[in-house]
Amino acid sequence: MQINDMKEFMQEVEKAVKEALGEDYRVQLQEVVKNNGVTMQGLVILSKMQNVSPTIYLEPFWSAYQEEISLEAIVEMILGIYKSDMPAKSIAMDFFKDFGQVKDRICYKLIHREENRELLREIPHMEFLDLAICFFYAYQGEELGEGTILIHDRHVEMWNTSASELFALAKENTPRIFPWECRPMDEVIREIMEDREEWEQEKLTLPPGDQLPMQILSNRQHVHGASCILYPGVLEQLSEKEDCDFYILPSSIHEVILLKDSKDEDTVQLKEMIWDVNRTQVAPEEILSGSLYHFSRVEKRLNIV
Repeated sequence: MQINDMKEFMQEVEKAVKEALGEDYRVQLQEVVKNNGVTMQGLVILSKMQNVSPTIYLEPFWSAYQEEISLEAIVEMILGIYKSDMPAKSIAMDFFKDFGQVKDRICYKLIHREENRELLREIPHMEFLDLAICFFYAYQGEELGEGTILIHDRHVEMWNTSASELFALAKENTPRIFPWECRPMDEVIREIMEDREEWEQEKLTLPPGDQLPMQILSNRQHVHGASCILYPGVLEQLSEKEDCDFYILPSSIHEVILLKDSKDEDTVQLKEMIWDVNRTQVAPEEILSGSLYHFSRVEKRLNIV
């Protein structure tokens, strides 16, 4: 049987996974709204012995099917992912109802305000330039490893708290749990290239020294690292160290690029660069903004250019 569209493919995968696992498992399709309003199609598998399950996104498997990977092989891959990622028993989540048990791991992240206007109607947030500061719980446990739980308005009501209190907590927690780092871009690129086979095959080289006068600011985990621009004193510290102002280019929700302001940059060209990178290099759900920002060392202030 040849499957011709994504919808039919998802239905066939759901049916095949149900048949493979049997009646002790609940298998269902679920549409998930990601950052920037991007929707993805997921498969949720839940056994009678479990109360949590990862969402297995089906878009990559649809692409594999179009590359002539068989449906049977794809189902086997999905079952393998499920069995390797799932805890052996249910996870006690009652602690999440107690604000006292979660407040030390409430953190913040940055998303684009206009692109997420529908989501922002459901979650506590604070406006920041053309962005929104929203909040998550940084989960850490033996069963599920590390992960995040986005905080919604219903959680705020349950905890009898507010966005301002969440921000005060996140201001302390996020730098502690997700420490920042700022590295020269050429160093980061070199590491990426060294991990690739063509580094040895083609003997690719990078310009020596400070040929790339850019730095990448993120956290050590490289997850929602763009929020490092909110960390108290970080931009001030970096601008004092370099004795200059900075242009800030939003590379993605995970990092930003700092460019020394030498007073002769073409801001129109920088904005075009941001637009081009967002269009060609960044997944739609990971785009932070199309704006160019500037940090003034004297004013200690970040503005949109």
